[in-house]
Amino acid sequence: MQYHLVWCTKYRKKVLKNGIDTECKEMLCDLAEEYKFQILAMEVMPDHIHLLVDCKPQFYISDMIKIMKGNLARQMFLAHPELKKELWGGHLWNPSYCAITVSDRSRDQVLAYIEGQKEKEKSLTEEMICWRKRDADRIQL
Repeated sequence: MQYHLVWCTKYRKKVLKNGIDTECKEMLCDLAEEYKFQILAMEVMPDHIHLLVDCKPQFYISDMIKIMKGNLARQMFLAHPELKKELWGGHLWNPSYCAITVSDRSRDQVLAYIEGQKEKEKSLTEEMICWRKRDADRIQL
């Protein structure tokens, strides 16, 4: 079975950046190897994670997400204790998640969507910079 999985940091805090995103990817790959599922696509954004996974039908998706979120949080807090200061309750993840089954017909669309996440963020950031510059120019006039 293939699933598109998404979960967010607590309070949508943008803490998965500056190398922490890369560490998350490495940890998720290690978990995939340990628990025998495949990650077909992955993107770690500053405040959420997208995964396209392929796993055995016997694997309960809720258990799989619990394993990933729990292991990632524990490892992240050990490696980066400063994260607990940014997240008031000491929890890395929002308790909710999104899990959508992916068919052969929709797989390519989901892959493109996940792979386009960083580009989407980059273009939004560039747009915001332009708006701020334009607003600053107006204020100076």
